[in-house]
Amino acid sequence: MWIRVPYALGSGEATSVSGVSRGLAKVQVKLRWDPSPWGEPPRHLDIMAATYSAENPRGRPVYVVHTESRSPDGTINMSRHSETGVGLGFVEVMVLELDRLASSYARVVVGVAIHQDRGALTFGDIRNAGVLVVEDYRELMTDDLSRVAGSNATTIAEFTRDGSGAWSLREAVRGFEGSPTVFAAEMGNVRQW
Repeated sequence: MWIRVPYALGSGEATSVSGVSRGLAKVQVKLRWDPSPWGEPPRHLDIMAATYSAENPRGRPVYVVHTESRSPDGTINMSRHSETGVGLGFVEVMVLELDRLASSYARVVVGVAIHQDRGALTFGDIRNAGVLVVEDYRELMTDDLSRVAGSNATTIAEFTRDGSGAWSLREAVRGFEGSPTVFAAEMGNVRQW
């Protein structure tokens, strides 16, 4: 399912000075999950974003942003991070300033991986997991990750730039089984698992 969200000026009408839709601009991807039960090690999930060049949008990512990194130009970064899930609501947030990304980038894939350093976990083991993608106060997509219960990583959303430069979102919840490092390298190619 493709979601084309036009730039709107207050009235809710799609419009711009040129009359052409600008697409998505600044988007937040939010993640929530419940902390581990009492006495169990913390459960640590991470949002990741992989960027792809206009020359090779289906190839290897140019760079991957996660909790310990940010994009070279600062257009993709983590504004909130949790290693335990403790907190109210969405405890991890990634901000993507798509309208500021250089024209050499045509695609960004966002996913979530579960750290496996404290035992093998899947999304079926994580209580109250969920993702939300918003632009300003507008909800673009939401998912509880139940359809990838047997996976330890999943893609969430794919952002692509069209010929006019406008960004759009396609929901892309697809499970993956493997290490977070392998997932980061392969997440742009995850189709059906």
